[in-house]
Amino acid sequence: MEAAGGLLARARARRPEAVRLRKRRSVLYSDPGQRSGGGAGGPAALLALTVGLRTLNCFLVQTSFVPDEYWQSLEVAHRMAFNYGYLTWEWANGLRGYSYPLIFATIYKALQLLAKDDVQLLIWVPRLAQAVLAALADVKLYSLVQHLENAETAKYVYFSQLCSWFTWYSCTRTLTNTMETLLTIFALSYYPIKGSKTGSSCKYLALIALAIIVRPTAVIPWIPLVFSHFLQEQRKADLILHNCIPVGLVTVGTSLIIDRVFFGEWVLVQLNFLKFNVLQNLGTFYGSHPWHWYFTQGLPVILGTHLPFFIHGCVLAPKRYRIFLITVIWTVLTYSMLSHKEFRFIYPVLPFCMFFCGYSLKHLKAWKKSAASFLLLSNLVPALYTGLIHQRGSLDVMSHIQQLCSNSYQSQAFVFFMMPCHSTPFYSHVHCPLKMRFLECPPDLTGNESYIDEADVFYSNPLGWLSKEFYNDTLLPSHLIFFSVLEQEISSFLALKGYEKMATVFHTHLPQGRVGSHIYVYRKKNLK
Repeated sequence: MEAAGGLLARARARRPEAVRLRKRRSVLYSDPGQRSGGGAGGPAALLALTVGLRTLNCFLVQTSFVPDEYWQSLEVAHRMAFNYGYLTWEWANGLRGYSYPLIFATIYKALQLLAKDDVQLLIWVPRLAQAVLAALADVKLYSLVQHLENAETAKYVYFSQLCSWFTWYSCTRTLTNTMETLLTIFALSYYPIKGSKTGSSCKYLALIALAIIVRPTAVIPWIPLVFSHFLQEQRKADLILHNCIPVGLVTVGTSLIIDRVFFGEWVLVQLNFLKFNVLQNLGTFYGSHPWHWYFTQGLPVILGTHLPFFIHGCVLAPKRYRIFLITVIWTVLTYSMLSHKEFRFIYPVLPFCMFFCGYSLKHLKAWKKSAASFLLLSNLVPALYTGLIHQRGSLDVMSHIQQLCSNSYQSQAFVFFMMPCHSTPFYSHVHCPLKMRFLECPPDLTGNESYIDEADVFYSNPLGWLSKEFYNDTLLPSHLIFFSVLEQEISSFLALKGYEKMATVFHTHLPQGRVGSHIYVYRKKNLK
């Protein structure tokens, strides 16, 4: 009996252990797709799918967003690679660095060496490279959430990210804001959030540093995250001495050397950028908005129909993810203090928002499929409209300019863009040394309160400006490009100087101010 009692006692003692073993086996032999989230092919299949989707994304975005996607990247790169092009006033004043354009200049130079520097390749290859980086960032975001939560939550965050109309609209553009956002996702995947086992201080700090080199304001969303990491870090001295300082010295040093090569002198562009945009707040020259604009328009617009899911996810998410919400609020508040505001400035907070949207979808008890379908369909319309229709004329009109490169009178051609400054790309979308000019609008950096830029002077009296500027017929441009709203006002000049309409290009259904619904191309009648 005593022996039997001992055996029974030992069997009872082993019973909980047997239950734990069964649980481990159920995980071990569960569907691999559930654990990897990549389907039968695993992570490689997910990456291939995402690259395919972002490549499609790239080709379905045929519109212009803001001038910086050309003038602060491709135009600079074209000048670096081919020794001709136009640099805006920021480059003369050391407000922009060459590190980001160097990526595209390298692509351009490679195409030139391969004798493949066709204008269409110069336009699309940089954007395709951006699309591949966007796909890698999407997969990184999926992997991060899968690690922090589970494959199902990761699936819904990934779905939310792919559905976002603003991400679709922006992620394949050659904007510094786009690269800043992608580097933020890469850095976040190595951020040592509580419960993470893939955190790497050196890697995430290096990626933050790269983002700051590309766009100095990238430091803003990372202030609360780095501060939180510092408070939780037990070896604070090691973090500073072995990670922060070495990473900072290497990245700033590399940036300084690159800029020294292309500027011809030592320039700390990050300091100049922050001084101009933050300390002096001279960005107001390009427009200003009320302090609440990001809360009442900016964030709601870029989130779109994700907004209710974002709010719901913020309520549901565990306490350890509160730092992500703090990052979103902190970033929006900080940018709200600057007078000049744009949708793209807060693009880097969108991946954080997508995390909460996915968390919301995962925890919906009912209507989960309906909610996902609603999110997809409601984002499809703005994504396709803004990508294929709205503001496409700025790019379409360049095909008419490209035709001048193959004509025998290329050396005699003179194209004048009578539009709000930087309305179109320039040499990066023409790729031949045509004589071209546009109305300039640099801000005054001397403190002259009565300063008016060339574009404003022109629009205050177009006929008077044209008569004064082209007082001699030998100075007249061979081609004039302008928005439809200007045609009636300068019609007498066009008739007097012998111009005829060569092409009409659709631009937008929502004309506003100096921007018309169409772009007109006029040429001198005596041209063959």
